[in-house]
Amino acid sequence: MKLVSWNVNGLRAIAGKNFEEALRALNPDVICLQETKADPGIVSEICSNFSDYTVFAHAGEKKGYSGTAILCRTKPLSVENGPDSDPLGGEGRIQCADFGAFYLVNVYVPNSGQGLKRLDYRKQWDRAFQGYLSALHKKKPLVVCGDLNVAHRPIDLKNDKANYNKTAGYTQVEIDGMDNLLQSGLLDIYRVRNPEQEIFTYWSYRFQARQRNIGWRIDYFLLSPELEATVARAEIHTAITGSDHCPISLQLQA
Repeated sequence: MKLVSWNVNGLRAIAGKNFEEALRALNPDVICLQETKADPGIVSEICSNFSDYTVFAHAGEKKGYSGTAILCRTKPLSVENGPDSDPLGGEGRIQCADFGAFYLVNVYVPNSGQGLKRLDYRKQWDRAFQGYLSALHKKKPLVVCGDLNVAHRPIDLKNDKANYNKTAGYTQVEIDGMDNLLQSGLLDIYRVRNPEQEIFTYWSYRFQARQRNIGWRIDYFLLSPELEATVARAEIHTAITGSDHCPISLQLQA
């Protein structure tokens, strides 16, 4: 099974930027999208050419904001949206698909905002999300993918010292949140397989950041240790454009 995760930064915007061609080239069995910024009807309409996939979309209460979607070639046993209650509810950020052997959780973690105005909310969100994952993990192994909006270590962003505790995505609060996920038993599989590789998944649209490769690695596949032996390949597809993020993929073998 090949899984792809991609923050598309607006599904309507990326639809005209070789979106379908890029995904067809990757040829995934499951596509997890974040920041769709569209209600389920619009997601289904835009993805109508993916007729070999079943589309599951989750939107927030605020129009044109946040949102996630899962497209599956093989229909999962079930797909559920994340909790409705605060702080996890209301923004369409979590989906969970049951594939029998594991749960696949598609997540778009909130950004702490300009001036870190949502940092306290982010701390609460991270704690609640860890609790949500822990409850799922008691039932079966997990694969968690998406935009986690944190660069975990200095190697995961270009200018670590200039951004530490100043910029959303690289504060100690957010780093602690990721530490807690990994300490709870999940593996950052790309970093496990590539411990010293400096590679990014997000680049600002400003200052020619992508051309200069001034980026951040904030998109991840995290998985339960019992699934590690099934991982054939974990990749970051930096050459694929269309969004300010690039897709990432995970190949699982039986």
